Amino acid sequence: MQTFEYRGFDGTGRAQKGLIEALDIKRAREKLAGDGLLAENIVPAGELKRARFLFRSTAFAVDERTMFYRELVALLRAGLPLVAAIDVLVQSPDMGATRPILAALRDKIKEGASLADALSRASRTVSSYEKAVIAAGERAASLGTVLERLADFMDEQARLRDRFVTALIYPAIIFFVAIAIAIGLLGFGIPHIANLLMEDSHIALPLLTRCMIRFGSLFMHLGLPALALALGGSVFWWRSMALDPEKARDFNRRLFGVPVIGPGYTILVALRFARTLALLINGGVSLIDGLPLAGEATGSRWVADRVAAEADAVRHGRSLADMLRRIPPFGSLFGWVQVGEASGALARMLDSAADRLQQQWDRFLTRRMNMLEPVLILIIGVFVLLVVLAVLLPILTLNQHLR
Repeated sequence: MQTFEYRGFDGTGRAQKGLIEALDIKRAREKLAGDGLLAENIVPAGELKRARFLFRSTAFAVDERTMFYRELVALLRAGLPLVAAIDVLVQSPDMGATRPILAALRDKIKEGASLADALSRASRTVSSYEKAVIAAGERAASLGTVLERLADFMDEQARLRDRFVTALIYPAIIFFVAIAIAIGLLGFGIPHIANLLMEDSHIALPLLTRCMIRFGSLFMHLGLPALALALGGSVFWWRSMALDPEKARDFNRRLFGVPVIGPGYTILVALRFARTLALLINGGVSLIDGLPLAGEATGSRWVADRVAAEADAVRHGRSLADMLRRIPPFGSLFGWVQVGEASGALARMLDSAADRLQQQWDRFLTRRMNMLEPVLILIIGVFVLLVVLAVLLPILTLNQHLR
């Protein structure tokens, strides 16, 4: 049986939509006709929602997945098997527009797919970190614990993202107002004043005014084409990265050395690795088998490849602490892992290291967001000041000349 999503009309002509299980589309249409419904469109569950958007990745957004993980955890802890738990969520009106996607998940799991694979097929927005962590939870037979921690992590990221967006609202308003004023003054106001001065009084314009007029002319004639070219170049570069794994891996490696971004990315990668590896070890997965999964959970292709390569050395007797010392982003974990291996409490020390890294990650984001707003306001303030001076200086010059 497969779940289909349909849109159609009942006997009174009212629009209807919903889900129906059948062997194929023909049987689904026959079942709907038997219920007095004329099906206008029948597709596999989840396809209608994706068809409403230009890109498939808009389906099953982050907040929808977070709610799904939390609801699924509650049902799994109540003793329901995975398929039955998802079936309950499919029938729940609270899940709203995500019900067709959940029905598609249920069908794929019935066919033998893992939850991690089914999720990655449902939406491209499911990150490699999510997929790796869920796969690790399924392998360690601790899916409920994994999903709860994953939902907590995603909630925290959402709160930080909301704080970041909120912090940018005020500077963004000022920025767009300043741009509108600049276009009006640099494109029309200052050139008009310049023409009056030069034609009527033949007064030389101040240097700042001439520079701002030149800047305004360049902005008016080249600004939009340059912006369009930059956007097109970004799209082309992103697609080339997706088609060339080696290029993407090299870019990911260089990202760790980028000022401001690099230190935060290093903390996040180490945090994900430590948290996932501790979870796997606590779930009974061997260290050798858990290392590649923890590497995938970092979300860094370069780090994942390094971990997979070094895991073979650990299999042949090298210590985990020595392995981590050879991978630069994991330098902060060396001491914790060394103590854990010596004391026989590796998982507990990894959890402690992850807690410490979580605190560092929160401080890093908070400090950067607190710095961003005043820096933006300062830059905009300087720009507005230059525009105002460019307008006032010719007027003051004309006033002195008339005297």
